[in-house]
Amino acid sequence: MSVVRKITVGGVIKEGINIGIKNSLSLLGSTLLWLITFWIPYLNVGTTIAINTIPIELSKGKVISPTFIFDAKYRRYMGEYFNLIGLMLMSLIPAFFFMIIPGYVIIIGWSLAIYILLDKGVSPSEALIQSNNATYGYKWTIFFVNLIMVVIFYVLLYVLLSIFVFNENIGIFLAVVLYLLLIVISQGCSAAIYKGLTKDEVTPAE
Repeated sequence: MSVVRKITVGGVIKEGINIGIKNSLSLLGSTLLWLITFWIPYLNVGTTIAINTIPIELSKGKVISPTFIFDAKYRRYMGEYFNLIGLMLMSLIPAFFFMIIPGYVIIIGWSLAIYILLDKGVSPSEALIQSNNATYGYKWTIFFVNLIMVVIFYVLLYVLLSIFVFNENIGIFLAVVLYLLLIVISQGCSAAIYKGLTKDEVTPAE
């Protein structure tokens, strides 16, 4: 009895597009509110942590409200959040001295750590361990999802700028729209990856 893979490149992108488009207005609204208020001390810590929980909420099928980022509950994770970021940076800096590749592998392996920290309420070190375990065997899948998203973005950006080379304003406007679309779909893909890799059970193939 073979085991069905939890996530695939095509499956993540397809589900990510569906999740992202469904929540596009909420995602863009929360991102805009975060950008507007990012300069406010202390408040910006809570809103930044809240922004990092978006894929968690999306993975559960929830439709978020843009104003959720101002909920005071997110500031209580301040210590754990900065502790996790500090642990990641201390490990990544020496890893990148070894021809960059090990550092990028670690980044993918720990890409779910923030979600696990905020969703499961575990310690920062345990979040890193669980993330690495969850992504084991799926790092190439995550890598190709990110690669495809970036390639498509730059190809479309080049096409748009080439078509509207004689009208700079329209070209810039469409480039901004494309970038916002990338943000929406990327959040959706992150939700799909987190949902797929943190399931408690794997459904066996028939």
